[in-house]
Amino acid sequence: MDEKDYKENGETPQNEGEKKPSPQEEPSPEKKDEGKKPKKNIYDQYRYWGSDNGSGGHGGGNNNKGSARRNRLALAALILLIISFAYVFMTDTSAVQRTETSYSAFLAYAESGSVARATIVENQVINYTLSNGAEGTCRIPYYDMSLIDTLKEYGIDVSGAVQPTPFWYILIQLLPWVIFIVMIVMIMRQTGAAGGNRMMNSFGKSHAQMYGKNDKKVFFSDVAGQKEAKNELQEVVDFLKHPDRFVKIGARIPRGVLLVGPPGTGKTLLARAVAGEAGVTFLHTSGSDFVEMFVGMGAARVRDLFAEARKNAPCIIFIDELDAVGRARGAGLGGGHDEREQALNQMLVEMDGFSSDPGVIVMAATNRPDVLDPALLRPGRFDRQVVVALPDVQERLDILRIHTKKVKLESDVELDRIARATPGSSGADLANLVNEAALFAARANRQTVNMDDFERARDKILLGVARESVYMTDEEKKATAYHEAGHTLLHYYLKYTDPLHKVTIIPHGRALGLTMSLPEKDTYTKNRSYLEDRIKICMGGYVAEDIVYGETTTGTSNDIKQATEMARRMVTEWGMSDLGFISLADDDEPLFLGREIARHKDYSEETAKRIDAEVGKILKKCMDETRNILTEHRDQLDALTDALVEKETLDDKEIREMFGFPPIQHTTDLV
Repeated sequence: MDEKDYKENGETPQNEGEKKPSPQEEPSPEKKDEGKKPKKNIYDQYRYWGSDNGSGGHGGGNNNKGSARRNRLALAALILLIISFAYVFMTDTSAVQRTETSYSAFLAYAESGSVARATIVENQVINYTLSNGAEGTCRIPYYDMSLIDTLKEYGIDVSGAVQPTPFWYILIQLLPWVIFIVMIVMIMRQTGAAGGNRMMNSFGKSHAQMYGKNDKKVFFSDVAGQKEAKNELQEVVDFLKHPDRFVKIGARIPRGVLLVGPPGTGKTLLARAVAGEAGVTFLHTSGSDFVEMFVGMGAARVRDLFAEARKNAPCIIFIDELDAVGRARGAGLGGGHDEREQALNQMLVEMDGFSSDPGVIVMAATNRPDVLDPALLRPGRFDRQVVVALPDVQERLDILRIHTKKVKLESDVELDRIARATPGSSGADLANLVNEAALFAARANRQTVNMDDFERARDKILLGVARESVYMTDEEKKATAYHEAGHTLLHYYLKYTDPLHKVTIIPHGRALGLTMSLPEKDTYTKNRSYLEDRIKICMGGYVAEDIVYGETTTGTSNDIKQATEMARRMVTEWGMSDLGFISLADDDEPLFLGREIARHKDYSEETAKRIDAEVGKILKKCMDETRNILTEHRDQLDALTDALVEKETLDDKEIREMFGFPPIQHTTDLV
C-alpha cells in the first residue's frame, strides 16, 4: 500500500496497523522502549520494499526477515548447483568401465581372433569385447578406410553407435533460458499487475519540477536591469495576488506570457521572480521533455502537466526553450503529423480550450520566436511577448554589483570601467566574467580579486586562451607585428571607429595575433561612415604586409571575408550604394531547410552584376584610403611594429603615450 492508498483510506503510514492498547494490555516499559527503537523514516520502507509487505504500517521488519530468508535459500541453491557441476565434471558417468588400449593393440587382438564384436562410435572410438568377456576401448587416430573390411575379414561382429550427450552439456544449453525465465518471474512478482501499470503510466507523467511556497524564492530585486520587462510582468503578479480586482472591472489577464531574448539574458530568472513575488506554485519544464520516442507520450505529458497545475492553482507553468516543441507545423521536407506536433496540438488545446483554467498562467522562454507556430502567438494563448534584451551599460554595472556581492574585491577594482568594456555581454556572460576573475585570484593564492584579474578574465573570454608556448621565428614574429600594427594604427586616424583596447602578437585560439577594440558606449544602429571605417580596419593588416614586403600572407583570409561580407550587406540589405532603396538579400529562406538547398535569388543576372560592381567599388575606395593612411604614417607603423616585437602586448594607453595621442574622455556617467 503506497502513500496515496493511505490518504484515500484516511490513514497515515504512522497509524496503520497500530492499535491503542487497552488498560489490561498496557505494555511493559521494556516493550515500550522496543517499540521506539525503529524510529526511522517509514517512507523509506515503502520506497525500497514496495507495497507487498502484507501487514501494512510496521511490516518492514517482517519484510526484512523474509528477504534474508530468501537470500539464504538462494545461496544454498547456488552452492548445491556448484556441487552438482563439480560432481558431473569429475565423475565418469558411463555405466560400464572399459580398459583403454592403443589402436595397434586392438588390431593385434583382431588379427589373433580374440575380438568377438566391436562397436564404432562416430568413427572416433571403438568399444570392443574379447572372446574371454573382457571389454576395452581405443581411439581411432586417423581415418582408416579399410577398417570395416579388416574387421569383417577376421569375422568380428561390427556395429555403429552415436556418442551420448552428457547431462552437463544439456544443462549448459538450457541455463540461459532458465535464468531469463527466473528474472522475468522475479520482475513480475516484484512489480505485480498494478506496479506494471504504474511503470507504463510513468512514461506519460510530466517531468516538471515543482517549486512550492516553502522553497527558495527569487524576487524582482534579485534581477538587475530589465526595467521594462519587470513592469510587464508586474501585471501578472498583481493578478495572481488580487484576481478579484481584475474580474470586477471585466479585464482579462493574459493567458500566456512569452519571454523573448538572446541566451543568458535572464528569462528563466524573471519567470522564477514572478512566482516568488506572487507567492504561488511554480512548475518548471523544458520543451524537449515533451518530445518522446513513444507515440502519444508527449501529448500525455502535456495533459498531466496542466492537470497538475490546475490542482495547485493559482499556479505558473514555465516552459523553457519553447521552440523545441512549438515549431511551426508542416515545416521541413518530411511528413506533417509527427510526435512533436501531437504534443503541440495538445498544448494549444490546454492553453485555450474547453478545459482552460484562468488560475493557470503559462510562461515560456525562447530565443527563436520566428520559428514558433502562429497558433501559439495568437491572443488567448501567448498573447503577450516580453522582450528580455541584452543589458545596457548601466544595467551591466548593476549586474556586476549583484554578482560581486560574494566576492572580496580590492580597492583598485572599477566596476564601471568593466561595465563599459563589456558591450554586448549578457547577464550570464558577466557572471562568468566575475567567476573567471575569482579563479585567477585563487590560482595566485590570494583572498581578494583585483582589477588585473578582471582584465585577464575578460581577455580570456573575448580573445581566447593565450598560447604562449607556440614558437615563432623572428621573421614570423615581425611579419605578425606588422600585420597587427596595420590594424592598430588605423584606430587613431579614422573618425568613426571604436577606441582600441589591446593589440598582441601572442597567439590566442587559432589567431597568431589580435587587435581588439571596445565601443565607448552602446550603439543600436550603424551608419555608412562607421561601416566603411570598419572595412578599412579589416584591410589594415593586408595593406601593411603589402607595403613592407610587397606581398601578403594567408593570415589575411579572415580579414578579407569580414570586409567583403560587410560591403555586400551594405549593398543588398542596407541600401548604402548607388543601387539605392532596395532589398536584395535572401531573408525569406525556409526555416528548416539547409541554406544550400533553399538558396534562391529574387533578382536578375544583370542586377547580380550590378551588386558585384557596387561591392567592388566600396572595397576599392576603402583600400585606397587605407593605403594612403599607412603610407603617410610609415614611420609610426615601423615604430609600433618594433614595440610589439619587444613587448608582445600593448594597450591603448601605452600607444597614446608613445605617439602623443590625446587620452579618451568617457562621456557616459554611471551611478
